[in-house]
Amino acid sequence: MPAAEADDAADATADAADSADADLIERSRTDPEAFAALFDRYSGMLYRYVSRRLGPEVAEDLVGETFLIAFSRRARYDLSYADARPWLFGIISKLVSRHHRSEAARYRALQRSPVDGHVEGPADRVAAGVTATASRPLLAEALAGLPRRDRDVLLLVAWGDLAYEEVAQALGIPVGTVRSRLNRARRKVRAVLGDTNPMNEEE
Repeated sequence: MPAAEADDAADATADAADSADADLIERSRTDPEAFAALFDRYSGMLYRYVSRRLGPEVAEDLVGETFLIAFSRRARYDLSYADARPWLFGIISKLVSRHHRSEAARYRALQRSPVDGHVEGPADRVAAGVTATASRPLLAEALAGLPRRDRDVLLLVAWGDLAYEEVAQALGIPVGTVRSRLNRARRKVRAVLGDTNPMNEEE
């Protein structure tokens, strides 16, 4: 590659790295290759989220499907939202919901697993917010006992690191509903864990 072309490519990469998500999506409407920067930016985050819920076997496929769906819908993206994470998490949450039986089976398996072996997954902790003393089987039991809607909210906050408003955007529900579902999920998880607060963040 000639030096001038290499410099142009480096500049384009730097521009993509510095661009807001909405700018990349807008640019991708005429230059589809610009969308690749969003994949580079968020695919790892989405993969970790799905791996914790469904295991790594499913995660790669769902992340790929998420970006295919997002790419096909990019013309309808509301550019007033600079951050595309809630949009992407909303898409992947719908895909995860199709695997609710697999998720329940994963939690049941973790409930039966030994406490002393390391298992990367939802029973390790609810992100950094779960107390270090909570065992995997108890946490798996708590998560398995949550209604799917409450579990989605709890894990989008904990593992997706989304703010309440972003969870509301991702799931298409009011912020008040996010708060009520999150409070209910926290109470149920605390009860199973012996009244230990599973989240660092307090209301």
